[in-house]
Amino acid sequence: MVNNTSKFRLLVKLGYFSRAVLYFLLGLLALTNRQKIAEGPHAAFDAIRGFPAGTAILWIVAIGLLGYAMFRFASPLFDIEHNGSDKEGILKRIGHAGSGIGHVVLAYSAYKLATGQRSSGDRAQEVAAGVLSVDLGSVLLGALGIAFGVAGIMQAKKGITGSFMNRISSDAPSYTRILGGVGFCTRAVIFALIGWSLIQSAWFSDSSEVKTIGDAIIALSGNGPLFTIVAIGLIVFGLFSALLTRWRIVPELQAGTGIPSYRA
Repeated sequence: MVNNTSKFRLLVKLGYFSRAVLYFLLGLLALTNRQKIAEGPHAAFDAIRGFPAGTAILWIVAIGLLGYAMFRFASPLFDIEHNGSDKEGILKRIGHAGSGIGHVVLAYSAYKLATGQRSSGDRAQEVAAGVLSVDLGSVLLGALGIAFGVAGIMQAKKGITGSFMNRISSDAPSYTRILGGVGFCTRAVIFALIGWSLIQSAWFSDSSEVKTIGDAIIALSGNGPLFTIVAIGLIVFGLFSALLTRWRIVPELQAGTGIPSYRA
């Protein structure tokens, strides 16, 4: 019989596999189809649906992204990454909660396509318009923009220092550090653009300013070299995520509690 720890580990690994597929396809589409990439993750999910057994793969990706979201939510709830409760630790755990929310949204988008439905391409702008319509909505969007900016800085720090290697097996290939460094720095650029768009939206009370991942990539299209570097960086992050399906150290579930924790 498969125990709870094995099930949890399998779900997390499936999450990294789904993240690998998503980012690899986003980077590939950015290099090959700039018009399509404006749809962001939806474009990647559309591409998956066109694969042989595409619907089945979409279901796997949706489940995997939901599993990854659960893994991220376990950080603020149980501090499974041992970030602590100081100022930096709290910021990291809040960032993981934000990542969890984002991946639930991605999982839902994949699920809708897997069941033959289609999400609106301007969903982010619609949500932002709804937020701006309520009291202090602009303050909330501005705070979210700052949060994305902080997350971008943390992604850059992670990529430059290589701190992400702390949760990767020492048996992983040596180039894992390089792939992760490039990938996290690329995500830092994307997060910074999204954060700035949210701050602009709050400042001007204009929901059309809000950028999705696809919009953020397209925003760089006027700068050929940087656009190409970011597109390749997304592919690299996908490859890095694929390595994590094998080498990421996943916590165990404590017997009788279901709370994840790392072994000493």
